[in-house]
Amino acid sequence: MIRVVLPAHLRTLAQVGGEVSLEVPAPITQSAVLDALEDRYPVLKGAIRDYGTHKRRAFVRYFACMEDLSHEPGDSLLPAAVARGEEPFLIVGAIAGG
Repeated sequence: MIRVVLPAHLRTLAQVGGEVSLEVPAPITQSAVLDALEDRYPVLKGAIRDYGTHKRRAFVRYFACMEDLSHEPGDSLLPAAVARGEEPFLIVGAIAGG
């Protein structure tokens, strides 16, 4: 099981209370996790990634094992600790302002 932590606004949208666990077929990549997340919670489609291109939305970041994975290709393997369910895959809403 892959553990995914969503920011508060996406937890509200998906109507989940906290961390979610997903069955994700190997290989465990960013795209595979996000596909499984959107399949389980269709309301999240378009909120994390663009509908057509599947590119990450501008104010969304991905982290795992204290690393920023936001600019890694979608087919990049996630760290082994995430694949084993020991560490979560974090989806974080970026903050901007001035």
